[in-house]
Amino acid sequence: MADVAIISGSASDAVITDKVRKVLDENNVSYDAQIISAHRDPDKLNAYIRTSNAKIFIAIAGLSAALPGVIASRSDKPVIGVPVSGTLNGMDALLSIAQMPKGVPVACVGVDNGDNAAWLAIRILKLT
Repeated sequence: MADVAIISGSASDAVITDKVRKVLDENNVSYDAQIISAHRDPDKLNAYIRTSNAKIFIAIAGLSAALPGVIASRSDKPVIGVPVSGTLNGMDALLSIAQMPKGVPVACVGVDNGDNAAWLAIRILKLT
């Protein structure tokens, strides 16, 4: 069982995913990393969320950044969103993640800041 599920929306997010992995590896936190798009493969994403034993989800997404919100709408586990820089320097993704409706919370770290997502996950894990 992995403590953290890292889901990126695209293979192009690998640089950010690697930042998350590095911090989790250095702190001996188990994780499972997947590339699953909320837009291109919603059925696969739903199945993964439903069957994952992870305690926390880290969702890495750019552009419309729907991935963290979709995960949060389908799970009662903590979700940390990492906005990825793109054509608007990541502001579009940041706002998409930060402006979630009531009842669908997503924690949001800085643009491209996979390191902080991992550190936040570690702090949440220390609560249990």
